[in-house]
Amino acid sequence: MQKPALPKGTRDFAPEVMARRNFILDHIRDTFEKFGFQALETPAVERLDVLTGKYGEEGDQLIFKILDSGDYLAGLSPSDFQDYKKLSPKIAEKALRYDLTVPFARFVTMHRSGLAFPFKRYQIQPVWRGDRPQKGRYREFYQCDADVVGTDSLLCEAEIILMINEVLDKLGLRNFTLKINNRKILSGLAEFVGHPDQVGPMCVAIDKLDKIGPEKVLEELAERGFGESACEKIRPLLALDGTYESKMAFLDEIFTHSETGRQGQAEIRQMLALGQAYTQARDFIQDYHLDFDLTLARGLTYYTGAIFEVKALGVSIGSISGGGRYDNLTGAFGMPGVSGVGFSFGVDRLYDVMEELQLFPAETALSTQVLFSNFGEAEQAFSLPLVRQFRQAGINTEIYPEAAKLKKQMQYAHQKNIPFVVLVGETELAQEKLMLKDMRTGAQLLLSAQEAQARVRAAEMG
Repeated sequence: MQKPALPKGTRDFAPEVMARRNFILDHIRDTFEKFGFQALETPAVERLDVLTGKYGEEGDQLIFKILDSGDYLAGLSPSDFQDYKKLSPKIAEKALRYDLTVPFARFVTMHRSGLAFPFKRYQIQPVWRGDRPQKGRYREFYQCDADVVGTDSLLCEAEIILMINEVLDKLGLRNFTLKINNRKILSGLAEFVGHPDQVGPMCVAIDKLDKIGPEKVLEELAERGFGESACEKIRPLLALDGTYESKMAFLDEIFTHSETGRQGQAEIRQMLALGQAYTQARDFIQDYHLDFDLTLARGLTYYTGAIFEVKALGVSIGSISGGGRYDNLTGAFGMPGVSGVGFSFGVDRLYDVMEELQLFPAETALSTQVLFSNFGEAEQAFSLPLVRQFRQAGINTEIYPEAAKLKKQMQYAHQKNIPFVVLVGETELAQEKLMLKDMRTGAQLLLSAQEAQARVRAAEMG
């Protein structure tokens, strides 16, 4: 007999877990729609050539490839097996999506004639990565993306800051940092250290700062061709601290000959000014949990402007949200010059953070609000139209599907954490009333159907 097991990095979600996940997803979805975003879905399977080359060398290695059907090894020579990069496209034409942004860019390119630009979409679907499974990092996980394409207005970046804060506030997660930076600033830093053509490798290395520390970052930069002089210039950047104003002043000094770096600074300043205009906050940076972090790199190669990353404080989980501006992602599909910006929530990491901090409301796990008992044919016949009436009143209601002893039915209600049970016996039939039992207090009241509904709704409202 085969022992049931799951692939590493994947999970089942029991009903109580799904209730909590839906609590998160509902708040994210409501916020996205509040800001004018429309829902979109794309297939789980994409063409391999659509995905490769968009995530950098390390990202491409994590793409889950799907072997071609049939004799996929037919026609291959021994030399084909020497290089997996050349082998992969010959035996796998399809892959599971790595993220939602590249499929979105593919969608926009294919459907551009029917879209109204700027096009604002949100997407909540699973993605897959061949990563090493660990706490907070899975091979299958959900992302919640919101993107705008067809405009380079920094209003979009300002609204991303507002959306992130609104979602996390609704979820009760208020101890977090929203790190911001701009890839143009990182390009300016690459110019400053004498490697203007190696922005990508520099960002990949710096992006690992929190995981491996500054010395290992410098070692990796040296391995990538950064000389001793360049590494010594980068070293103080890895430990730079201070206020937003002091960091901007530092950049003013080193960007005297970098137009790109100064443009990145200007975009950060304008984004924050727009956020201030939106909110009229006393201190926008402090009130909206912002941290201008010059080492924030976000390793994905398609970012070209503002970049974001959210980290919950006081927990063991890493980032829970991130994103940025990408000026030409659709160009890879033959639609150049379309600027976009977006961000994504990692639902699985959000869940782990909220569970660790015990932020889920107790009522989140509730699904059924009322259970009608079932003691026989007469009682069932009396209850069925009332069950429908309760449901029409917006109350989640079920009836025990077969006649059974009271103990068994009450045990069922207890296991499902159902707060109310309607008992219908001979007395209730005779009086055409319902005995409403509050499972939390044990109190029982003989009520009409309308009175019972009112009691349930009142309890739900607290």
